[in-house]
Order: sequence, then structure tokens, then C-alpha cells
Amino acid sequence: MRQFHHRCGWSRPPLLIGATPMLSLLGRALRNRRAGQRALAWARPGLQAPEIFSVTSSAFEHEAQIPEAHRGRLLGDNISPALAWTPPPAVAVELILVVQDADAPGASPATHALTIGIDPALSGIPENGLSHPSPIPGLRHGRGPFGRRGWAGPLPLPSHGPHTYAFQLFAVDRRLDLPESFTLEAALNAMENRVVARARLDGTFEIR
Repeated sequence: MRQFHHRCGWSRPPLLIGATPMLSLLGRALRNRRAGQRALAWARPGLQAPEIFSVTSSAFEHEAQIPEAHRGRLLGDNISPALAWTPPPAVAVELILVVQDADAPGASPATHALTIGIDPALSGIPENGLSHPSPIPGLRHGRGPFGRRGWAGPLPLPSHGPHTYAFQLFAVDRRLDLPESFTLEAALNAMENRVVARARLDGTFEIR
């Protein structure tokens, strides 16, 4: 069992201990470098829509810390959190989930999940439902860094400060016609001007 740190909620696992000083130096050097909220899918002009339904998680409250079980493999169990939402508009044909870290130290947010094909008749996704392949029929995961698909839990740089992970749920009025292997940019382009409603849940995490 991992021991908990009185300040940030956990102590570094053995695999990180040797690399921690160098990573902490890098984190401090990049502390003021962040992609920013305006780089999220949420801020994209063609994806604007009324926030007339909501998304929640039984694992954490809005703007609260994401629990250990849902963090990246070096920090936790990399299990995607359970999500639930209120009914989207009747015109919704498909839901798309995009989870991004707005505080990643680069020009673009880090993508932690990209899932399309969510049936709007569903009221949520159970814990670990964003694994690849998904246990839920119809769900398809986009290709992330290094070809990874499915949930990738938070794994921020030590000493970089708080990170906010935006769970952005979009309802669109037609199915996305994308190939088996698709990217975030391809999905966002296909969603342009098709979003009829959207909802958002933010979780946080920091390694001091």
C-alpha cells in the first residue's frame, strides 16, 4: 500500500524516487509554462454550445483532487473514474468525451482520454469503462501519444504546481465518421458546428 504524504496526498513510489530531483528541477523551471484553458477543446469556437446537461463522478467532486486509483500507472492504478450525466437534448445522436490537462507544460494540453461513439441513451460510464478495448459496446478510443488508446491517468511533473483535468462531454447531432485509428484533431474537426450541448467536470492533482 502506498504511504500518504501530509501535503500532497501521497509519497513517491520507488520507481520515481531516483528520477525525482531531476524531474522536480524541470517542473520548477517550467512552472509558469502551461497550455492554458484557452487551448482546451472547450474553448474551440466551433464547439461552443449551451451547458444544459451535467456530468459528475462518484470518485471526486468538481474541482477536487482525483483519487489515487485513477492516476497514472507510476502513481496509481490507472483506472478511469466512473462518470454519470443528466440526459442530453433529444436531438443528440452521439456523445464524445475529451479529457485534457490544461496545465501541461507545452503549447497544447495533454490528452488523457478521447472517446467517441457514446450512446446518448446511456446515463454514464462505469469505473474502468474507458479502458482499451472498452467493455462498453460502441465506444471507440482515439490515438494518443505513442499510439496509446484509452484512459491515461494524471501523471504531472513534480514541483510544477496544480494541474486541472477537464472532463469535457459534448453532445453532437450526427455520428462522427472517423477511421478506426483517429486523432484528437480529426475528432474535433468532425465535431465542428455539430455540438448541441456540452457538460464539464474538473478534477485536480499536484505532485509537490
